[in-house]
Amino acid sequence: MKDANIDPRQKAILDSAFQAFSTYGFRKTSMDDIARGAGMSRPALYLHYKNKNAIVRSLTQAHYAEKVAAVAQALQGGGTVPEILMRAIDAQIAGMAAILASPHGLEMLDTSKSTAADIVAEGEAALADLYAEWLTRELAAGRVRLPDGPAETARTITATLKGVKMTASNAEEFERRIAQLAALIGSGLEVR
Repeated sequence: MKDANIDPRQKAILDSAFQAFSTYGFRKTSMDDIARGAGMSRPALYLHYKNKNAIVRSLTQAHYAEKVAAVAQALQGGGTVPEILMRAIDAQIAGMAAILASPHGLEMLDTSKSTAADIVAEGEAALADLYAEWLTRELAAGRVRLPDGPAETARTITATLKGVKMTASNAEEFERRIAQLAALIGSGLEVR
């Protein structure tokens, strides 16, 4: 986690929780494990979070805040349409291969999806909005062709990325499919 606005104790808790969930899985991780990893007592941990679900919600919120900022920055840079899209997708998926490589990566994703569905939906919508704004600028500049308009194309991009994440059987397959997807979409959008 890289959020500079987060309280240092909270950051320690979230970092510890992420590490514990990666190592032991959500179900087998205890609040004691998280507290110990954060260098605090279990009662001190409960002053910040009432349970593991609350921690997962906070981790999910931090994940999307980081990804929205990174994608926004990537979409502002110059380059060809495929280059810009590849940068944005790389920013969005950074760290995902490591999660998928974890023995408990899929459990972590499933837990986040079920525990923080509202945060996931808001985060995915924010990412789609960023892609739509970029596509609108690119369309106005005559650099892309969009059969279904910027918003629908953006939703397709984010839904497809999410689909690859949820169906890849391992980190290598995920990275290979994402690279192929970025190249296909970038080339397909670009006016030649």
